[in-house]
Amino acid sequence: MTNDYAAGQSDARPWGDWAVLDAGPGYAVKRIRVKPGGRLSLQRHKHRGEHWMVVAGQPSVVIGEATRTLAAGEHVDIDIGVVHRIENFGAETAVIIEIQRGATLREDDIERLEDVYGRS
Repeated sequence: MTNDYAAGQSDARPWGDWAVLDAGPGYAVKRIRVKPGGRLSLQRHKHRGEHWMVVAGQPSVVIGEATRTLAAGEHVDIDIGVVHRIENFGAETAVIIEIQRGATLREDDIERLEDVYGRS
């Protein structure tokens, strides 16, 4: 198993930021904050699945062909290879706890299909 994440890592992105809360063999737990108007890239992963739990805000999520708005307390699963995105059309920062699971967990396991910040 390869896990390049460690608790305490963080990064600022054009849409907000993320921080690793915990990590171990086969899993990583991140806090993702998406500022108002922020939009993550439309992406998929070859090596990991994800589980998102919304703890603040009301982000819009794309998972496969479906788009829906989630409220605090709602959660979704994203299987390996499924196209997904988080967008924040609200006035407050959206906060999502993301649990990554898979044999290979690396930041370069992001295939960006579309990105408003020019990173695809």
